Amino acid sequence: MTSVSPWAGLSREVPIDRAHAALLFVDVQNYNARPDGGEYTGMEPTEREARYGAFFQTLDQTALPNMRRLQTACRTAGIEVLYTVIEAMTQDGRDMSLDYKISGLFVPRGSWDAKVLDVIAPAGDEIVLPKTSSSVFISTNIDYVFRNLGIRSLIIAGVMTDQCIDSAVRDACDLGYLVTVPTDACATATTERHEWSLRNNRGYCRQVTTAALLKEIQG
Repeated sequence: MTSVSPWAGLSREVPIDRAHAALLFVDVQNYNARPDGGEYTGMEPTEREARYGAFFQTLDQTALPNMRRLQTACRTAGIEVLYTVIEAMTQDGRDMSLDYKISGLFVPRGSWDAKVLDVIAPAGDEIVLPKTSSSVFISTNIDYVFRNLGIRSLIIAGVMTDQCIDSAVRDACDLGYLVTVPTDACATATTERHEWSLRNNRGYCRQVTTAALLKEIQG
């Protein structure tokens, strides 16, 4: 006898619930989203260009302008806008995850590197959560915050597509959020890595363009 799931009609491919939605920007900060950020300290310009030139080009020409559009639209619509940044709770980073220590992802508490980029800087009392793990759901109380805010639809944008974005999407999905990723408001080191990551996490989220998502947000 073939069993049929009673949840067969459910889908991730649904518009956001604007009354219970939030926009989360992941790691769009001075440390890693500016060529003069701490992640690139000591790196020769030629090496930085070879390794990250495509990333900064995509970020500056496409992803950041789209993030800004989403931020403006969400603020206008009364949708919560939140940010997560790589930032230790200490000056020496002793509280960081083992993975971050091994990877050298050290951003001291209160440093310039920990600040969100000026182009999408937080306004008013928008929430900024420092994290020391790939997934913001592991090293912060963001799930608790979202549930207090009544969030069910979660929009995730930022960097890097195949690292902290991917980790956040998967954890958010498992925790019961309907996740939407605006594919052209994210970036990573190469176009190939970006596209592979989107293919790999397609089963955990809905993927749309910024233009399509803006129409939903604006109603």
